[in-house]
Amino acid sequence: MTVLEFADKNGCGCSATDVKEKLLTINEATAAIARLALPVTEVEILDLADAKGRVLADAVVNSAMAPPFDNSAMDGYAVLIADLTGEGPWILKLQDRLPAGDNRALTLKPGHAIQIFTGAKVPVGTDAIVVQEAVTTGDGVIRFSVRPKPGQHIRRTGDDMKAGEIALAVGQTLGARNIAAAAATGAATVTVCRDIRVALLVTGEEVRSAGADLDVAQIWDVNTPLLASAIARPGVKIVEVVHIGDSRPDLAREIDRLSRIADMIVTTGGVSVGEEDHMPAAVLEARGQIEFAGVAMKPGKPISAGRVGGACWLGLPGNPVSAFVAWTLFGDHLLGCLMSASGVHLPRRHVITEKPINHAPGRCEMRPANLIGFDALGREIASFGQATHSARVRTLAQADGMVMIPAEAEALPEGSLVEYIPFRDQF
Repeated sequence: MTVLEFADKNGCGCSATDVKEKLLTINEATAAIARLALPVTEVEILDLADAKGRVLADAVVNSAMAPPFDNSAMDGYAVLIADLTGEGPWILKLQDRLPAGDNRALTLKPGHAIQIFTGAKVPVGTDAIVVQEAVTTGDGVIRFSVRPKPGQHIRRTGDDMKAGEIALAVGQTLGARNIAAAAATGAATVTVCRDIRVALLVTGEEVRSAGADLDVAQIWDVNTPLLASAIARPGVKIVEVVHIGDSRPDLAREIDRLSRIADMIVTTGGVSVGEEDHMPAAVLEARGQIEFAGVAMKPGKPISAGRVGGACWLGLPGNPVSAFVAWTLFGDHLLGCLMSASGVHLPRRHVITEKPINHAPGRCEMRPANLIGFDALGREIASFGQATHSARVRTLAQADGMVMIPAEAEALPEGSLVEYIPFRDQF
């Protein structure tokens, strides 16, 4: 397999006009968020059954050898290799039968075999297990013709884990495989980071809840269900969802209040440069600080971030596609940094373009895309539209992820190598 470096070390080629105008690159903004977010240190203890998706705050240490005794890896027969002289077939007397859980301390006699089942404790003196498919039985004896290797099908004490070994390190996110490893250590509970508390603040005088009656100047609220769903995951608790108008004093009061109950405040709208875009000023009025305002990307250029009191603030644009793209790039990472110092790293990979791309230079463009197959060299092929529209939510529902078009590119031919990010519910 050939490993290809990403085309631009600064992250997708964000090096043109907008960067020269002091906007951060995507990688620079990602690094700024990592500096901004201080991991939450409070912990809680959970039963293993409730721990999926949570982040370990204390290492899981193996309390005993695993497995705790030599046991059979297969259904078969325990034998002594010293009995297998000359060429087979060999005939051994059947001494006993040993199922899993039988706690008798059996010793295998010379010239004999003991029927044994998967997981059963291996009799003293056993050199190997001959699988039952290789054996014929009758008249109190077994017959087989293939010589087993020493130790064949025997799981030795401590093969998996030794007593005192760290099975799971601090900072790991617990999935089914990690939980299995924890169970193998004998741990009934794990110590994890407490829930991250998130407040969602959606702005806009024109926005109404889905299903409400609209007048001619109103639209249905897409961002609340969109972001509530994107934020939801184990270890995260949405403590409040607020819809508010575009008054700067009201925004400042609400941001100040939410900063006292949340670890992270996510806002949508009001971060651009229009006369009705009051969010940055409201953050400052709430005695907050702004880490950055604007990233050289399309859509989502106005994305902003900072701190208000003890809470991180992530200011997303108001257009739904822009808000979703900005959340995908930065929101998941910010949540991950609050859960642990490592953050969340997007599974970016290379794909090739199905058709040529035309692009206005200046910003790294995130264009919704679908993976449609592979070329003759085994490279994934991405299909996409001719442009990115920041308010067309349907394009998100129809896409698997998004391709990253470098900022300086004016045109890319068919078959060009570009970076691709799958949406979170696709990986």
